[in-house]
Amino acid sequence: MIKILSSLLFLFIINISAHEFNPAHLVIEETDSTNFTYKATWLYPIKNIGKRAELIFSDSCQLNTLSPYPQGKYLVEKITLNCNSSIKGQIIEVKNLSVLTDALVTINFKNNSTFEGIMNLRNSKLEIPFEKQAFPTTYFKLGIDHLLSGIDHILFIFGLLFLVTGVLNIVKTITAFTVAHSITLGLSFFNLLSLPQATVEVLIALTIVYLATEVSNSNKYSNTPWLMAFGFGLLHGLGFASALGDIGISNDQVFLSLLFFNIGIEAGQLALIPLFGSILWFANKYQFYKKASIGASYILGSMGFYWVISRFIGIII
Repeated sequence: MIKILSSLLFLFIINISAHEFNPAHLVIEETDSTNFTYKATWLYPIKNIGKRAELIFSDSCQLNTLSPYPQGKYLVEKITLNCNSSIKGQIIEVKNLSVLTDALVTINFKNNSTFEGIMNLRNSKLEIPFEKQAFPTTYFKLGIDHLLSGIDHILFIFGLLFLVTGVLNIVKTITAFTVAHSITLGLSFFNLLSLPQATVEVLIALTIVYLATEVSNSNKYSNTPWLMAFGFGLLHGLGFASALGDIGISNDQVFLSLLFFNIGIEAGQLALIPLFGSILWFANKYQFYKKASIGASYILGSMGFYWVISRFIGIII
């Protein structure tokens, strides 16, 4: 039964994993604050469910658009806006946005102020405020979204909980993972450390396979596996950097944006602890913890090997 359930979950996760964290990004640059002209770049993921989303600006703005062209993971469209007044106080809307795609909006004004917001299927309209935005808090939500949409990262957190005892040790282990990926994310984003993205993804998959063997052996660390979490977190940080590098940080608060992104990832990880912890508590209370660990090792091992093979094939082909 454990093998059957693990296989079904394996197939389900394969379908989910096809939709990676890949938000859209609208970048608007104010080119003339007197005549209210703007240049915009609309980056929309090529791998997307449904048709491409459509931007809707205020009626006071006249749009001139160029034909979109592919660039990496995105379809890029250049837009010129000639408005009758400032876009501050106006509303930007996006239609046909996928349920799995958020749209980050960055607006850089001539007075060096920046506004950032996010649109999604539930909140498809965004009002541009008149006042200056103090902190790039949008990246906090992006960090949470990236963690929760990264099945490999979620499985790694899930597997770690089988190796730790005690809530405090769990928090320490997850935090060690966060500190490690924060280091490599920053180094990679500023081009101080670089590895091919495809290689990083294969190595991340191998960490899942290794974790599966630890879980299957019912290994328990007397204190906390923070050292392992820290070491593997260095690899996962390079994966986070790749995702963030694709959409870019188009403001003058790069360090704060990276900080909020990392805090968002940490918040997403900590939010998973009660969910996964309750599963393990329930398994222990009703005496099927051993079966649960076997099932978890099957899931981790199956997904890890699947990702290793598929990502390695992607390198050689």
